[in-house]
Amino acid sequence: MLHTVQRGYPYWITLALAVVAAGFMVRIFILFHDCCHGSFFTSRRANTILGYVSGIVTFTPFEDWRYAHNLHHATAGDLDRRGVGAIRTMTKEEYLAAPTRKRLAYRIYRNPFVLFGPGAALLFLFFQRFSSKGAGKRERNSVVFTNLALLLVAGAATWTIGLQTYLLIQLPIIVIGGSLGLWLFYIQHQFENAYWARHESWDPMKVALEGSSYFKLPKILQWFSGNIGLHHIHHVRPSIPNYNLQQCYDEIPGFQAVKAITLRTSFRSLRLGLYDAKKQTMISFRSLAVLDAENKATAI
Repeated sequence: MLHTVQRGYPYWITLALAVVAAGFMVRIFILFHDCCHGSFFTSRRANTILGYVSGIVTFTPFEDWRYAHNLHHATAGDLDRRGVGAIRTMTKEEYLAAPTRKRLAYRIYRNPFVLFGPGAALLFLFFQRFSSKGAGKRERNSVVFTNLALLLVAGAATWTIGLQTYLLIQLPIIVIGGSLGLWLFYIQHQFENAYWARHESWDPMKVALEGSSYFKLPKILQWFSGNIGLHHIHHVRPSIPNYNLQQCYDEIPGFQAVKAITLRTSFRSLRLGLYDAKKQTMISFRSLAVLDAENKATAI
């Protein structure tokens, strides 16, 4: 990519290479993810070192993301503990009771062009420059460390190849990679029959097997995504490194009973935006509008 920019090749060539580089960034993020769970190496120190290094590459502070991600595992599918390390999801009842401005903000947030476009870019470039709510000193220090490291990288790049060249290479990689990573995360828990429950009846095993997807990808995409599509297995036992998830799937029939979401069928999840607690299913804004129109017609 450095060659294509410095030689003045058409920028679309650099962008095409950025897509491939973004795929590798996603894979590096999966290594980072396993380090956060302490599962990539048997050594805690090795996991921490690789976690910090790969966190710099992926613009993600290690300790802070580990803190937020562990909260995600502890609260996924819990309607009473939403909001940490997850895609924001409102219930149908909450949405209907919300004022117009809050509804509009939520609709904008859930719009795929916003969520996977500027939303992903802002997440990796801006929001992850700050510590998570409730984070401790260790987590805050990791944010400072990562930010300083990124400044040093940008400074070194500016001194050697120039700031413009660095940005023309780095920005598309982080934006495309961030969008791809957020898409994977979205499909993991945002699908029609995903399990949700109130805290008193919340079941972590149901969250794993019914609220976490099996995203069956073509082999090359499965490699780039580091087997994270086998997400139901990951939520059953987060300590299993992702590089062993396929073996677990192949050897344990219970994991094979989970219905797969394919690349083609995954796009159906884009229309879903609300959880209907009574029907226990994710629904679209359009279906809610149709239901509202039918209710008004019946009332007349």
